Amino acid sequence: MSNPRILIVEDSSMVRMTVKRTLASVDFDVTEAVDGAIGLATALEAATPFDLILTDLNMPNMDGLTMIQKLRATPAYASTPIVMLTTESGEERKAVGHNSGVSAWLVKPFQPDALIEMVGSMLF
Repeated sequence: MSNPRILIVEDSSMVRMTVKRTLASVDFDVTEAVDGAIGLATALEAATPFDLILTDLNMPNMDGLTMIQKLRATPAYASTPIVMLTTESGEERKAVGHNSGVSAWLVKPFQPDALIEMVGSMLF
C-alpha cells in the first residue's frame, strides 16, 4: 500500500515547509499549494483524490472555507478529512468551519507531534 497523500494549502512558505517536513518525517506523501484557488485546482486535477487536506483559512485568491465548500460539492472529496490549520481560534469561526465541511481545527502555532497525531487519527 502506498503512503497516504496529503495536500497542504498554505500561503506562508515557512508554515508550508514546517508542515511538509513534519508530515514527510512519518512517510506521508505531501503536495503543496500556495492559496485556495491553486489548492482547489490541484485537488480536482489529481489522478486520484488526496487522502487528507490541510488548509489555512485566510489566503489570497481564495480562502480556505470557500475552497472547502467547493471541494465538498464534488463526490471525490465529499468525505475526505480536511483540517483547518489557522491562527483563528474563536468558537464562532470554528462553527462556521465545521458547517462548511471542516473535519478538524488546529491552531497555529502548532506542535509537530500534535499535527502528526491529528493527521494519523484521521487516516488510520
